[in-house]
Amino acid sequence: MPSLELFNQKKEKVGNINLSDAVFATEINRGLVHQVVKAQLADRRQGTAKTKVKSEVRGGGAKPFKQKGTGNARQGSTRSPLMVGGGQNFGPQPRSYAERTPKEMVKGALRSALSDRVKAARVIVLDKLTFAKPKTSDAEKVIKDTFKLDKVLVIATADQNVELSMRNLKGVRMLRTEGLNVYDILKHDWLMMTQDAVKAIETRLGVEK
Repeated sequence: MPSLELFNQKKEKVGNINLSDAVFATEINRGLVHQVVKAQLADRRQGTAKTKVKSEVRGGGAKPFKQKGTGNARQGSTRSPLMVGGGQNFGPQPRSYAERTPKEMVKGALRSALSDRVKAARVIVLDKLTFAKPKTSDAEKVIKDTFKLDKVLVIATADQNVELSMRNLKGVRMLRTEGLNVYDILKHDWLMMTQDAVKAIETRLGVEK
């Protein structure tokens, strides 16, 4: 069972916290992580690219030139894909890029990503994270000055002051526990979580017996 030091916002050690083996110490399945990240990024694609086919191009009622005697290949419409300004063959059409990803696959990939961060000693756990009011400089003092971190993903329970304070801080992304995802874990070098967030994640990703 992994055990990490528990800090307060001043980087003072206030104890230790034991992490669940089933969530933070699993075997890392890189293939599963790749598949889930690929699906997650695919879901973000709008799929709105579109070109007009022959039937959608305006005009084309009259034959562009006579059938014989011009030396050109015969044409029946200016809307033909062979003509300048005509429709396009096999162009992109609106579609969905979404990939089906079962919930257990997502949970497995999250366990792998979290375990990888713990194994690399890139996880910091705080007893709590609070600010008296929304203020970016207060968040910067904790993340940049006290812990000296960059490219960090902060996971905490819902707190408007914390969310607003982290929102404009460069290199920092804050998510609620329910928004935790594989791509953001891998994108950031460090993972900072509150003690309550750890419990919520273990409840969400725990293996059912």
